[in-house]
Amino acid sequence: MLVALDVDGTILNWDERLTDRVRDAVGAVAAAGHDVVIATGRSVVGTVPVLDRLGLTSGWAVCSNGAVTIRLDPELPLGYEVAEAVTFDPAPAVKLLREYLPTAIYLVEGPDPLAPRLVTAPFPEHELAGVVEIVTFDELVAAPATRVVVRSIEHTADEFLAVMHQVGLHGVNYAVGWTAWLDLAPEGVSKASALELVRARLGVAGDATLAVGDGRNDLEMFAWAARSVAMGQAIEAVRVAATEVTASIEDDGLADVLEALLR
Repeated sequence: MLVALDVDGTILNWDERLTDRVRDAVGAVAAAGHDVVIATGRSVVGTVPVLDRLGLTSGWAVCSNGAVTIRLDPELPLGYEVAEAVTFDPAPAVKLLREYLPTAIYLVEGPDPLAPRLVTAPFPEHELAGVVEIVTFDELVAAPATRVVVRSIEHTADEFLAVMHQVGLHGVNYAVGWTAWLDLAPEGVSKASALELVRARLGVAGDATLAVGDGRNDLEMFAWAARSVAMGQAIEAVRVAATEVTASIEDDGLADVLEALLR
């Protein structure tokens, strides 16, 4: 099977904690011959440490909500290579958002995972991994992007979602996180679109796909997978979109799913 796993709220708790039980369950599924594919909104630089903690050294990982896909290979200098990177012009959407959210922090991520990500101001502590470079707004939107992040400390997630409905974004794919955090991706790009390419490359049947997640950015992935499982702490809209619901991240809900798969 192809087993697609979200990271934050599914594998890792909010404080980056990985339980032994979840790590062992992920390793056992991979050892049994299933294709474990991490599918996350995190950038490559934020994903690789998670792969290391899980002991996943080969296979595939979908990053930046589907905009960047990497192939893992321990023989490569970095342990991976970028297999696919989809870019878009961030200027129209970001300029429009700035009219509604003038005090928000904006981040642009390019196709090179080793390049600093560009930001208009520092993000709250511990919210970003890797190197960032503070630039002007014009510099921020000057180059093609694989992902844009908009972070507003002044709004709740629900308030932020209401603003998005007001804005009426076109030409991009977007998802609002647990906080006032918005991810923008190229139009038509999602975890699902990247996972479908990985599935085809692996030759896995469409009905042999399982996805586990907890966020709004997992909805397309749930629709793509033959079997989808929402974490217990997910919001109602995410839970009803899945074919089933497991226990919460606090209760090792992912381990419940993977251990049952092995049985």
